[in-house]
Amino acid sequence: MADSDSIDRHITRWRAEVPQLDPAVEGVATRMQMLVRHLQGRKEKSLAQRGLKGWEYEILWQLRAAGTPYRMTPTRLAAALHVHPATLTNRLDRLAEAGHITREHASGDRRSLLVTLTDKGRAAWSTTIGDLAAAEHALLAPLSDIECDQLAALLRKITLGAEAGGAPLMPDPED
Repeated sequence: MADSDSIDRHITRWRAEVPQLDPAVEGVATRMQMLVRHLQGRKEKSLAQRGLKGWEYEILWQLRAAGTPYRMTPTRLAAALHVHPATLTNRLDRLAEAGHITREHASGDRRSLLVTLTDKGRAAWSTTIGDLAAAEHALLAPLSDIECDQLAALLRKITLGAEAGGAPLMPDPED
């Protein structure tokens, strides 16, 4: 193989240990895992440069995804993040202290609380998402536009198969 990568070497090594290993399936699955790990590392580096933790970014992302005016109830936010409400309360305290969010009572119901993304929180999210987009573009730079479209179509097909009869892999922020 003229252009072998680290995954090809991994497969060669493991085929000796696991003869039933399917090199095509192992190659695709392992490459997807390693590429996601690579992007995750870039994300963590970008967040650290801005003094953000992953969970902080995820909260900012959920609020941004909610659309204008970028607010949600803590209950909905906890459900979207799959965290216990008590855990979220502590995290919201820290984000409010940093100026990334505000918490206020809903005008129609004083018992209901709303978490709102501030200008500072939007700026932190925007800068980080820009870094992540640049990392994604750099990762896909070896592909032509047509190849990128083909890859997207193939991954969509795999995603549809994974989602068939189950929950969506990407939750809808409206749920």
